[in-house]
Amino acid sequence: MDDTTHRTKADTHFFRFHLPHQHLESVFGGDWFALKAEAFARFFGTPVFLIAQTLVVGAWIAANTMGFTSFDIYPFILLNLAFSLQAAYAAPLILLAQTRQADRDKAHAQADAAHREEIHQMSEKRQAQLQAQTSLLVEMMRQNTELTEQIKQLTQRVEALTSEVHKSVVAARPA
Repeated sequence: MDDTTHRTKADTHFFRFHLPHQHLESVFGGDWFALKAEAFARFFGTPVFLIAQTLVVGAWIAANTMGFTSFDIYPFILLNLAFSLQAAYAAPLILLAQTRQADRDKAHAQADAAHREEIHQMSEKRQAQLQAQTSLLVEMMRQNTELTEQIKQLTQRVEALTSEVHKSVVAARPA
């Protein structure tokens, strides 16, 4: 398998450590209302929402103060009621979004902790294997040293015997 294929598979399986926690669901559930409410609550903090709201409020005040319309003249009671209504819905939706995010953060933290524990256990296992291999290597080197010393002794003995044989052959030859 080439490196590009490996990276692609790793990228597509990026959240593989979070899979055991996918069964966790928010106390608000995963139904369409909870999802839409969370999306709407997230929209409250965007620059698009803030700019659009500012433009609508500016147009509202301008239209009522310049006399284009008179449905909400100064002190803008209807506008105040609209803001109150928006706040009445925004606060629970924001709390809903925060609760759902807290649930996701908790699941991710648990998955990360499990992953760190798995990495730690694998590290300890590798360390134990490394120690065992090192011990085996030291033992093999000790045995190799012993065998080398035995070979040296046997070689010296063979040389000594060969020398004795040559001396006895030379001594046994008639002159």
